[in-house]
Amino acid sequence: MEEVRACALASGSSGNSFYIEGGNGKLLIDAGLSGKRITKNLEEIGVKPDELDGILITHEHRDHITGAGVLSRRFNLPIYATEKTWEAMGPCIGEIKPENRRVYDKKRGFEIKGFKVEPFDIPHDAVEPVGYSLFYNSKKISSATDIGHINRGLARKLDNSDLILLESNHDVEMLKVGPYPWPLKRRILGEKGHLSNEDAGKMAAWLARNKRVHVLLGHLSAENNFPELAYRTVASILQEKGINITKDIDLDVAYRDMRSAVFHI
Repeated sequence: MEEVRACALASGSSGNSFYIEGGNGKLLIDAGLSGKRITKNLEEIGVKPDELDGILITHEHRDHITGAGVLSRRFNLPIYATEKTWEAMGPCIGEIKPENRRVYDKKRGFEIKGFKVEPFDIPHDAVEPVGYSLFYNSKKISSATDIGHINRGLARKLDNSDLILLESNHDVEMLKVGPYPWPLKRRILGEKGHLSNEDAGKMAAWLARNKRVHVLLGHLSAENNFPELAYRTVASILQEKGINITKDIDLDVAYRDMRSAVFHI
């Protein structure tokens, strides 16, 4: 059975892009870095940008779309997003060929080059934000960042993932005493803001209750978190809930300023 490869090209408030490959299918979830950086990071793992089969956009915020238009024009790539997201991001990404402007209904899954793509709602302060689960053969890869909280419906969508890029944005105490103005702190802590390390740990423990899952912690804040803290916090919660980090779960951290390792599922 063919494996799936995944790599977080970058994950954080300065830019997000997640590469997933299965068989002949090669996709990006978001393109929030410059086209040059995405090209460089892809080439480091042996992928040429013109081999991509599409870019899936989660929402219109700049750290998720910065390089999407450039890549589409340069390499003739289709961009997939909901109608409302297209309306919101259109002025920011520039002119896109009509045939590369792919609009989908988020209530329906669709297929791209051997992948079954299932979008799902996420609680975030954008016009119509989504996460994605990608299915290839028997494997399920999910991306759930920019989520203010975990609700029951979202948890069901993420369940049974083999690998998940899961937001672990901030340490609550660092955020509270940090330099951000109060309105921004309130937004991040809100129901449509960003997920804390503690909540990421609880979600990771729930995901690992029935099967081994690879959790890649992502979208870490530069000011209110750091990789070691995110990892330690989540690992501590997993241990408290009886999850063995070496036997029951694989835990890694994605970085803001460099790509992750390539994970083989």
